[in-house]
Amino acid sequence: MRLVKLAGALLATLALASCGAEQKLKIGVAGPFTGKDAVFGAQLRNGAEQAVQDINAAGGLNGQQVELVFGDDAADPKQGRSVANTFVGEGVSFVVGHFNSGVSEPASDVYAENGLLMITPGSTNPKITERGLATVFRTCGRDDQQGKVAGEYIAQHFKDKKIAITHDKTTYGKGLADETKKVMNALGVTEVLYEGINAGERDFSALVSKIKASGADVVYWGGVHTEGGSILRQMRSAGVNAVMMGGDGIATDEFAALGGPGTEGTLMTFGPDPQKRPEAQAVIEKFAARKFKPEAYTLYSYAAVQVIAEAAKAINSVDPVKVAAELHTGKTYKTVIGDLSFDAKGDVTRIDYVMYTWKAQPDGTITYVQN
Repeated sequence: MRLVKLAGALLATLALASCGAEQKLKIGVAGPFTGKDAVFGAQLRNGAEQAVQDINAAGGLNGQQVELVFGDDAADPKQGRSVANTFVGEGVSFVVGHFNSGVSEPASDVYAENGLLMITPGSTNPKITERGLATVFRTCGRDDQQGKVAGEYIAQHFKDKKIAITHDKTTYGKGLADETKKVMNALGVTEVLYEGINAGERDFSALVSKIKASGADVVYWGGVHTEGGSILRQMRSAGVNAVMMGGDGIATDEFAALGGPGTEGTLMTFGPDPQKRPEAQAVIEKFAARKFKPEAYTLYSYAAVQVIAEAAKAINSVDPVKVAAELHTGKTYKTVIGDLSFDAKGDVTRIDYVMYTWKAQPDGTITYVQN
């Protein structure tokens, strides 16, 4: 009889433990945690981790503790789709990610089909939200907005100069380059060179030779920091002093590490530096204690978790489809990157791309400074 009672007590304990475990709400974080874009994956990871730590420390989300589940897509579309399917199988309700637009596009199809809510902090290609997927959002802007700022800047400041347009043939890189090209062409500026390279290449001598032969004064780069920094270094080695301009894909100090001293003077479009926002200062101090610089998309990732949490609290539900419907109401949410609201497509309603210039700092490093 005593054994029976002990067994019963053990089963009850296990049941309670299981019940407690089931109370955890799973949020997936997906991005390139390995590979050439790993610096951006680290930003997404750190932003989401800090946000969840803060939520759990305050008692959780609607009474539930939040558990993060990580998925490394290595910036590969096929692997991104695999991560998405794994998240579905593991019972993830919300997803912060992915980073690369070419990965977010196929992954978002999986999330939408299975009722998961996805908020990407860094995928800027318009197609992500133009397909009418009700559970897909982003906290960043779009490349047609970013390209407009870049194209207008070129037309205003380099109207009589020779412009080369280059890109990495990816959904993000080519898309951004084409948006910039479209705007500057409409304003009367025609490029002297339009050339694509393959992502992952290391030898850009052929491209640099074409840039040099074109006599380009400005080289617009549509792509990320890895190839962009290497192209810039090889340009300078070949005696090409053209100004490089890029988008948010080069918004990491690793760009300067790759590009070398010739990085100084590079132009870049990105949102106003979220690290300077008063709403972010308390969180930035926490990152400082962890010895992590929350550059670029770190705070966009933190904000994605904030938006999910605030919408879920507003309707007292963690049903991702219901939370998505709440986000589509146009309500404003307070975040570390400022007030955010979403339109019917899932895009943020504000447009705030600005221009930065990479400049040498007193300590000798080169980083991006808002104009």
